[in-house]
Amino acid sequence: MIQNTMLPMQMITPTTSSAAASLTNKAATPAEVTKSFGNFLSDALQQVDTQEQQVQAMNDQFILGEVDVDQLMIASERALLSLQLTTQVRNKVIEAYQDIMRMQM
Repeated sequence: MIQNTMLPMQMITPTTSSAAASLTNKAATPAEVTKSFGNFLSDALQQVDTQEQQVQAMNDQFILGEVDVDQLMIASERALLSLQLTTQVRNKVIEAYQDIMRMQM
């Protein structure tokens, strides 16, 4: 099974009933939403960086003959896909920002 390793599993899983109940009782302020979104992006970028560092370490181990080429290629492709996804998300965010700035009031 192929799984996107960029997003942490706790971000993907649905909320529990107690967490959902607390969300319905109290509306999040824009500052809280912005902070949580910022934390989400920060965590995602940290995971991409971690994958890149793991590939570098595996590359060094491959040179020493400690890692198979298959393992190195899979880790490398995962890191590449995560980086490409991050780039595409960034491009979409910039495009959306530019669309908002072009709006007439």
